Amino acid sequence: MSKRDYYDVLGVSRNANADEIKKAFRTKAKQLHPDRNTDKSNAEAKFKEVNEAYEVLKDREKKAAYDQFGHAAFEAGMGAGRQSDGFSSTFSDVFDDLFGDFMGGRSSGSRSATRGSDLRYDLSITLEESYSGLKPSLKVPTLVTCSSCFGSGSEDNSPPTTCPTCSGRGKVRASQGFFTVERTCPTCRGTGQIIKNPCKVCQGSGRIQKEIALEVNIPAGVDTGSRIRIAGKGEAGTRGGPAGDLYIFIQIKEHDLFIRDGTNLYCRVPVSMTKAALGGSIEVPTIDGGRTRVQIPGGSQSGRQMRLRTKGMPALRSGEQGDMFLELAVETPVNLTARQKELLEEFEEISSDNNPETNNFFSTMKSFWRG
Repeated sequence: MSKRDYYDVLGVSRNANADEIKKAFRTKAKQLHPDRNTDKSNAEAKFKEVNEAYEVLKDREKKAAYDQFGHAAFEAGMGAGRQSDGFSSTFSDVFDDLFGDFMGGRSSGSRSATRGSDLRYDLSITLEESYSGLKPSLKVPTLVTCSSCFGSGSEDNSPPTTCPTCSGRGKVRASQGFFTVERTCPTCRGTGQIIKNPCKVCQGSGRIQKEIALEVNIPAGVDTGSRIRIAGKGEAGTRGGPAGDLYIFIQIKEHDLFIRDGTNLYCRVPVSMTKAALGGSIEVPTIDGGRTRVQIPGGSQSGRQMRLRTKGMPALRSGEQGDMFLELAVETPVNLTARQKELLEEFEEISSDNNPETNNFFSTMKSFWRG
């Protein structure tokens, strides 16, 4: 099987400059990295193909040879597929792009100060609390700056020294067949520095586990999936780095009476057969804890909806208010007495013309049978 054109592999034109080629490589490498495509059997082969193309096109001399002779320029053993130290450096950059920004800050080798991780807190509230808003007090387990060493990690506050294993890079290289990869240094755990006399309270990490109490403001109108960010209330950073953020994710509990759809509320209201036939007023609850009277028109059927304007939920951070929709459910009486049955039978005999939907159905049915 013939090799694909290197420019096509990276998705760049033949007159692309070095920056364009590098940018295209980084994009392709992130898309095709095997760790991101564990469900695709050909992911590693495509990833190698991208690496091979970049190894040639990033090098001015190799690129010139490829532009003149194509793949034949390397068939004599120029080694376009072998990975150099330059690839290791570029691969490290791509690896950082892929995994470094997860929940608070990118690893930066020799940088000692690192931003703390972001935290997630799932908060379940009632529909009434969502309607009015609330200020709950939360207890959040997190990592805070050690009060004994003030975050330095050192028992005597002496500065950290350069890690002898990785020479301060925070990473060590290892060859694995086709690849030369970089891993986090096992000695300094990626910080590039070590502490000779670690703090006895935090064991040199500069942080300790603690539960902190917070009062947060949950605005009216939040819905399931709403996210509230509290800056600086995540985990403390290391070696003087900034703290991460706390994200509160809202979950609304199911309600016994109301179903929510955006800012609108829906309520199923049972109505007696006589009330539905004759009409009259009923009293229904509202989400604010109050009640309101609604006039039921005579002859109402099950499923009829009635709209109560501005009786729904408030829109988040807005003065708008949704509506409440009532769905009537005409209830058939049960456990009838002999007298009630007698009255209903008498009513049935004299009410053949009072059921237009029934009459229309049976008229249509007879036409269907006649063909």
